[in-house]
Amino acid sequence: MFDRKLWRNFDYPLLFIVLLISAYGLVVLSSATRNYSADPLLYVHRQFIWVLAGLFVMFIIISIDYSNFSRLHKHFYVANLILLISVLFVGTEVYGSQRWIDLNFMLLQPSEFAKLIIIITLARFLETKEGELDDFKNLILAFIHVAIPVFIIFKQPDLGTSLVFLAILFGMLFLGGAKIKHLLFTIFSGVAAFPLLWMNLEEYQKMRLIIFTDPEIDPLNHGYQLIQSVIAIGSGGTFGKGLYQGSQNMHDFLPAQHTDFIFSVLGEEFGFIGAAVLLVLYFLLIYRILKISMSAKDTFGFLICAGVASMFIFQVLVNIGMTISIMPVTGLPLPFLSYGGSSLMANMLAIGLVLNVGLRRHKIMF
Repeated sequence: MFDRKLWRNFDYPLLFIVLLISAYGLVVLSSATRNYSADPLLYVHRQFIWVLAGLFVMFIIISIDYSNFSRLHKHFYVANLILLISVLFVGTEVYGSQRWIDLNFMLLQPSEFAKLIIIITLARFLETKEGELDDFKNLILAFIHVAIPVFIIFKQPDLGTSLVFLAILFGMLFLGGAKIKHLLFTIFSGVAAFPLLWMNLEEYQKMRLIIFTDPEIDPLNHGYQLIQSVIAIGSGGTFGKGLYQGSQNMHDFLPAQHTDFIFSVLGEEFGFIGAAVLLVLYFLLIYRILKISMSAKDTFGFLICAGVASMFIFQVLVNIGMTISIMPVTGLPLPFLSYGGSSLMANMLAIGLVLNVGLRRHKIMF
């Protein structure tokens, strides 16, 4: 039963920031998808419905004491693996990747929700090893815990989401007290093993890494998306061209402009000022999450917030980085801005977990 007295601990600023970013996203999306159908607001209406649905499930998550998730960690982990494996057999292929399950009313992407499950289960594992992360054996066990779902997701193939899991892992290990020298050793080992990873990449994934070094190598095919993105953002200048006035956007020069490259639309039409406003909002989002983590009543709650913050930081940096050509193209959506039900719902659930931790940070006394 939900104790109404806990609302005194509710972090209203965090929820307000999420709503602001989501509203900003709907405005940008209205431009990015204006020419996609007879109804210029079709995608906006769909996204708005997902925002409302996300808020609904967010408050469901908030109503359940997050300590209950710790007790169910084994069930979550097994269910997560079953769902991810099922994608390989019954999944729907889109753009060469088999990452989705067709539910008729939406395409469900289990890997989006798998990130939250890993945050919960890894937080539980690290809590049990509190004070023992200087033992390299425990570090290896944490890597194995994450490596199993990562391997399944990598086979879909989905390199971008796989990297998000690693960002979550390193962020939680670092904030959880793991030795920096151990983390650095792991990173260097990963770099040394890159040739092995390269041999297992799909051809389009290899081309994304090659094109990152010089998009002009293949300007009309693999490098086209990156070149058009840079042109769009650069042409926005300081104040942008104005809503529905972006030439790269409105004339369909920019592929995936409503999903992975929605920041390019924002940069072209709202300029540097519009992009800076979004970055400030993301900064405030991460700040509120970390602030809640510092007031968590236990290590489990602290680590949940650490995982969510690591996830958002990585996705924002990589998505925006790839649109301005300082990061390889990975196919990661921009949180609360990119079009997509699974991504938006997963992000809302993540915020729900954080608000849950903040809500129960200490007992209310009367």
